[in-house]
Amino acid sequence: MLKPIWVVQFIIWVFITQFITNYLFAAEIDNKNFYQDCIGCHESQYKHWQNSDHAKSMAVATESSVVADFNNQSVSHFGQRAKFYRDGTRFMVDISYDDKSVTYAVKYTFGFYPLQQYLVDVGSGKLQVLPFSWDSKPADQDGQRWYHNYSDEEIRPEDRLHWRQPLQNWNGMCADCHSDGLERNYSTENNTFNTKWDNINVGCQSCHGDNKEHSQKSTANKSFSGINPLTINNGHWQFSKDLPTASWHGTKPDNEFMDICFSCHSLRSPLTDGINPEKKFLDQFRPQLLLNPLYYPDGQIKEEVYVYGSFLQSKMYGAGVNCLNCHDKHTMKIKIEGNGLCLQCHKADVFDKVTHHNHPGSNQGAQCINCHMPTTRYMGADDRHDHSFKIPRPELSMQFSTPNACTSCHQDKSNIWARETLSKWNGKAKPISKTRSDFMKLQAGIYINRAKHIAIVEDSNIDVITRATALDLLRYTQEPVKGKWLAKYLSDEVDLIRLAAVTASESVNTEQRVELLSPLLNDPIKAIRIAAAESLVATQTAETDINSFKQAFSELLIANEVSSWRGEGRLNQGMIELRNNESGKAEASFKKAIEIDPYFDSSYVNLADLYRVFQKTDAAEEVYVQGLKKIPKSAVIRYSYGLHLVRTKQLDLAVNEFKLAMKYAPEVVQYAYTYVLALDGQGNTRLAVEKLQVLISNYQDYSQLVELGLSLSQKLQDRTSYDFFARRRN
Repeated sequence: MLKPIWVVQFIIWVFITQFITNYLFAAEIDNKNFYQDCIGCHESQYKHWQNSDHAKSMAVATESSVVADFNNQSVSHFGQRAKFYRDGTRFMVDISYDDKSVTYAVKYTFGFYPLQQYLVDVGSGKLQVLPFSWDSKPADQDGQRWYHNYSDEEIRPEDRLHWRQPLQNWNGMCADCHSDGLERNYSTENNTFNTKWDNINVGCQSCHGDNKEHSQKSTANKSFSGINPLTINNGHWQFSKDLPTASWHGTKPDNEFMDICFSCHSLRSPLTDGINPEKKFLDQFRPQLLLNPLYYPDGQIKEEVYVYGSFLQSKMYGAGVNCLNCHDKHTMKIKIEGNGLCLQCHKADVFDKVTHHNHPGSNQGAQCINCHMPTTRYMGADDRHDHSFKIPRPELSMQFSTPNACTSCHQDKSNIWARETLSKWNGKAKPISKTRSDFMKLQAGIYINRAKHIAIVEDSNIDVITRATALDLLRYTQEPVKGKWLAKYLSDEVDLIRLAAVTASESVNTEQRVELLSPLLNDPIKAIRIAAAESLVATQTAETDINSFKQAFSELLIANEVSSWRGEGRLNQGMIELRNNESGKAEASFKKAIEIDPYFDSSYVNLADLYRVFQKTDAAEEVYVQGLKKIPKSAVIRYSYGLHLVRTKQLDLAVNEFKLAMKYAPEVVQYAYTYVLALDGQGNTRLAVEKLQVLISNYQDYSQLVELGLSLSQKLQDRTSYDFFARRRN
């Protein structure tokens, strides 16, 4: 332990260091020092970059960088209040909840348009995002105002989304995409950050890498050609006489550079600390697939998933279109405003006509993006376009409750109206493929049989990310996956397919899984090696593969450590330790997850389950009580606690827990199933059947509830209720 005098000296040293650092960063932005080597030869690119969002991704809070009104502005949201004001050159905030108030100096600005957020230092090297942001859009667009980041709900201090919790931590959640050469430097022992960066905003290095050697050679030798990881594709998009859409002419486009874009414009889990633009996306991240509830069943964006998942679904991506076909490579703004951007590749005399869009030329409905790239608002003020470029399908909205551009614009109209109107304009909608329809059912929670599920994966006409998602979802099905069938996807040339195949292998028996996955411990892609190692923990690896496993396993541990500042990272580490029969270490990891992220419910459930396995009933009870005290509306803790009460023969109390779990997560059919089953266990079979008849309509896939209803009806010898469930069997 540090002695008091050393603590004081350390604090002084940190203060001085930070002061110097802030001064230097501010100076760099003002006098271009950081970019001077680049500007010497690339001044025009530098000027273009200055007009980009990247250039303003983060800055020291100064008069020139802060765009919000700090002139004694007060704002409130439910029980939370904030006052923004100036103290000399400092930008200050008093923030309170109920009767507790704290004061912070704003240290950094975060972004600038259409909103700007603000970072404050809460100690331990942690920068947190304030819960109120500034809408920087013009006043006539409802901008120029303070607003709460979660405007429609109360976020209390005990909520996981509260601004002081890990999910609102800049170092872990945001930092690597907002500064050049950033490293989080998180200490798992002390739960502290020592985050460093090369440059405070997103500049040359984030896309071009560390080009110091290139700069030195260019200075010494004016004829030196230099390097550029952004591939120059030799070819062009060209119209053919008889086709309405341009096609690529020339050598096959090399679009691997988009991995640089995807590193930030994707929802993903980091495998390393920081981003290296010279490495592949899947060597640094594991992306989220098209899973519910992140996406709608038809693949449209729902939650904040950025661009990767939607763009990979698009026909444009499949045809070889890349980010720089539409976005300028340094300003990152679109190259042409209006329909002209799309008309680069889509003939105007076909697509930019009333006969195609059926709206007057000045109408918003005549704009390509409004029909094919509808927006979803995130962060309270940011309208982001869907990059899957889908055609409005109101018939799918009727079946799967998905949005469509027609009724999103014409909010007083129905999906039936939209379907009939489109039919009048264009004739009956072209049917989507059977496999595509089955994938939507799968995403909507509607049961499809194994043959239909397999058919989705095998349909090469479907985009890769959809096939990968279907492949990944096989691990959640009851029927085992056949190793011989899976083997071909474990050796697929597409990295994303191999990665999904590894996770799908969880439903293959252990002996076969070892045989199938061992070769992938040496896969050239890190995400695949790590996934293989994770699947092979606690298995008997062949002696010839032991070293490969150890190397991949070490990469897995690093990946967990990178995310261990939040509950998920510690929980994942504990699960690995548990599978390795290191129960003591697993217990410590689960406890640490609860300590650093107390409103993450999965940690409580897994710790209690660990105690259950070792028959520590009282300890498990204490964990459940602790968890429900912290998160009383956690459905998963309520459900797990209910099961605990069943095991301890407290069925009356268990029924109430299952009822609450169903209340807090009404979409989870398992909670309803267990609730009804518990009623029957109480001897209330008649009540159980009556409840089930009401509940069953709440779920799209109610096959499990139907079978339960038939069984209970037979138990009651009730023909009427039996017929009720039988009619819903098919």
